[in-house]
Amino acid sequence: MDIINEALQFEQEKHTFKTTSDRIVASRKAKELILGVNEIYKQNKDAALMDLMKRLTVIKQKIEKRLKGRSLAA
Repeated sequence: MDIINEALQFEQEKHTFKTTSDRIVASRKAKELILGVNEIYKQNKDAALMDLMKRLTVIKQKIEKRLKGRSLAA
């Protein structure tokens, strides 16, 4: 249950990253948390865990979108 608390805390943190390396670390942390929660979800199929994974995935996608930057065509 420690991974769930860590995931909830990560979700509540302010996600303003000054440097690219901060964004990379945050993206990796989000992925690690999602996979950790997924392992627990596989065992008990709790819908709340699925919702937590979805919210973490949205945060991770936003971080990765910022990492990739804008395309030159836009």
